[in-house]
Parts: sequence; structure tokens; C-alpha cells
Amino acid sequence: MPETIYRALVLSVVKHDYLPNAVAAHPRFQLVAVADDPDCPDWTHERNQLFADQHDIPYRRDVEAALTDCDLVVVSPEAERHCDLAQRAARAGRHIVVDKPLSPRVAECDALVAAVAEHQVKCLVWNRNFLPALVEARKTLESGAIGNLQAIHCDFYFSKDAGPAKGSRRPGDPPINWLERQLEAHADGSDGGVGTEPLGELQIEGIYPLAYIGMLANSPVERVFARTATHFHQANADNNVDDLATVSLEMANGCVGSLSIGRIGAAAHPDIGEIKLHLLGSEGSLVISEARPEVAVYARNQPPTEFKRCRIADENNFLLMENFAEALDHDRDTILNASDARDIAATVQAALESAHSGTVIETAR
Repeated sequence: MPETIYRALVLSVVKHDYLPNAVAAHPRFQLVAVADDPDCPDWTHERNQLFADQHDIPYRRDVEAALTDCDLVVVSPEAERHCDLAQRAARAGRHIVVDKPLSPRVAECDALVAAVAEHQVKCLVWNRNFLPALVEARKTLESGAIGNLQAIHCDFYFSKDAGPAKGSRRPGDPPINWLERQLEAHADGSDGGVGTEPLGELQIEGIYPLAYIGMLANSPVERVFARTATHFHQANADNNVDDLATVSLEMANGCVGSLSIGRIGAAAHPDIGEIKLHLLGSEGSLVISEARPEVAVYARNQPPTEFKRCRIADENNFLLMENFAEALDHDRDTILNASDARDIAATVQAALESAHSGTVIETAR
């Protein structure tokens, strides 16, 4: 029997377009339209229309009408709208691929989890768990090569800028407007927190390392202790959100974990950043560089912004969509579903509460 081609509706594409482009690149999926609400601001409609034109598909300013003519949705708006659009899709019986973070509010995540369960749809939350180094780490751990996992640490430092350096604002200058800064940052891809609600690095990128830890430890987080700081970027300082954080984790199975995360600026690292995991088992240990395998290129006249070391064999996006196709074909779960992402959001929320209070916080169940 021929394999089903699933028809995908893009519900807003105002952040990065890597997610809907990844869906379009997989042979099992076909983009049919872009849709968004009519009362969105002009810049939203402009980005949606541009993406629709690039893919030669219509742009419809009516979400509910567009939901009648698709099998699944690809949700990539501002972070504060992720759960709203995803819930509306679930209520229409449409499967969901949604960008990270799922939501800065656990209550919204709970509502989406309930809608997904009630309407029996599949949900994949975007992640990086199929990067080659993580796939090999999981195989090594499952083989018993280092025994039972007892502790895990992840460094997750992105060497990207986020506007002017902290301390650059002169007396009398107005604070940096978060949305205006994100719109400006769109050109260089550093607008991960696009939206009206300011988000710190732990909220924007924390899902990636926490998904690594969750996959490898295979246990829910019960308690956290965290410290956060605004060390690098003026926009974060002006909007009272972190760009640097450390988090300690206690998991239900007795494993302990820790995470150091930050947006450390382009000058801080020659490539994308320092992203590495350390696993300690009962019989040995394992160190994982997330970027491996990679190839280094040094040549005359290289642009100063070009990374000298490049990832190779990276099929993460394709494998995520392959995983989603298998979930649809065989009624399986996805590698990171709405419930998993909800638990990560609860861990992030507990970490921020801990950083504010200076105490250990239990995660919301």
C-alpha cells in the first residue's frame, strides 16, 4: 500500500521558519496553507505572507476555517500563543507539531495536554533529541556500558548575541523594548524569544537540555534549586529576565542532575557554543559533545561570522518528522509529546521560583 501523505497547515510562522521548512522537506508531509487570526499585527501578516509566497501556498486570515482542510498543524507563532493555537487545532481533531517552548505558563500546558488526550490527536514538541551524539549516548546508556545512571550534567551555552551588551545603555536612555528588539534580531536568527512577553534563556532554550536529561535519565524531576543572573545582555537586564542560569535537579528514580545554561554572546566562543553532557554511572562515565560529529574548515577569506567547525550527519529535523509520521501511521507516541513538554515547563517554572526565593521548589504535578 502507498504511504499516506499528510497535509500540513502552518499556524503562524512569525518566529524561525526552520520548523515548517522541516515539515515541508519530509516526503510524507505536504504544506497546504498558512493561517493566522485576522487581528494580528501587521508584522505578523507580513511574515506569514512571505512564507506562503515562498512555498506557493495560500495565506488565510481565518484559523478555524483553515483547520477544516488539513491533517495536522505546524504551530510556530510567538511563544505566548503556542498553546492557544495548538488547543484550537486539537479541538478540531488535528494532529500537532509545535515549536518550543510549549508555554511559559504550566496552566496553559495542562489545558493543551487535556485537549490532546480528549481529542486523541498526536503532538510533537520540537526538540534536538535525534542529534547523532544524543542518539549514540542513548544507545550506550541502554546497553549498560556505564551501568545505572546516577548523575547527569549538561552545559548548554549558546554563543549568540541578544542586542547591546549589558551596561551599554546611557543615563536617560529608555529601556529596550522586548518585542522591538526581537523583531530587529530576526535577520540574524537571534529572536528565539519573539513576542510581547519577555522570556529568559531558561524559558526559551531550557527545553533542549532538559529534554536531553529527561530522555537519558528516564525519570520525572521532583525538586529543583536554581540561580539565575543577567550577565551579558542589556535587553535581558531591562526586561528582568535571565541570560545565565544554573539548575540542580532531583529525580524520582534517585538520579541527580544539573544544568548550566546561558546566551553568552558571539565573542565568547568560536562556534555555536559549548554544549556538552556528562553522565556518571555505577560502572563508568560518559562525556558527550552535542556538536559531534563535526568537521573543521579553515580557509582564506572566510567571513568573520562563519563558524569554523560545522556539524555533519545531522538529520535531527528529518528524524523528528519521521518519528511523527510513525506516530500517525502506527498510533505510537512521539519522542517529546505535550505531556513531556508540560513537565519540562513545570521544571522551568520551579527553577525560576527557586531562583527568586532562594529555596528548593517541588515541581508542579
